[in-house]
Amino acid sequence: TETLGRTSIFVAALTGSVVALALVAQATEVGDSFVAFALVLLPVVYFLGVVTFVRLIQVNWEDTRWVQGMNRIRHAYLDLAPELEPYFVTSRYDDDLGILQSAVAMRKWPSPAQGLVAIAGVVGVIDSVVAGAIAGIAAVALDLGTPAAVALGVVLFRVSATGFVALGDRQIERGRNELDPVFPSPSRDG
Repeated sequence: TETLGRTSIFVAALTGSVVALALVAQATEVGDSFVAFALVLLPVVYFLGVVTFVRLIQVNWEDTRWVQGMNRIRHAYLDLAPELEPYFVTSRYDDDLGILQSAVAMRKWPSPAQGLVAIAGVVGVIDSVVAGAIAGIAAVALDLGTPAAVALGVVLFRVSATGFVALGDRQIERGRNELDPVFPSPSRDG
């Protein structure tokens, strides 16, 4: 699927970059050439992670729409032959809860930590580590010392991770608002 393909490209680029950085570090004894190489290479990897994250969110939205369509088809089947209901294990409702039940077999919204289990969440965390590494390497290059390099790395990691969470939350909310269900779950009627 496109999700795995995009993620594989990002992970392969990251892996190749780490190997390249290790070779350059060994050859230059982690000198100025290593720092320059790292500060050129890692922002490219970070960019690749950002666009991978964005595309994964888009693919998730596309999948949501397809599941909504399948739920509507199930609804039509059950309108025509209600006696078939015991044979369906996915939802007949096309709202966010019906889609959730059909897509990931959950009947209520999971905790926010569920986002870390999704591929987009994993990419966001890994990419935020890359952001932290960029800040740490830049701090070392500026002779700010190890404690400052670690602190800046942690700060940039947190800024990046917070940005990914905000972007993901915004896209999920936008998607939920655009669903326009025709057959809402009974718990929503009322």
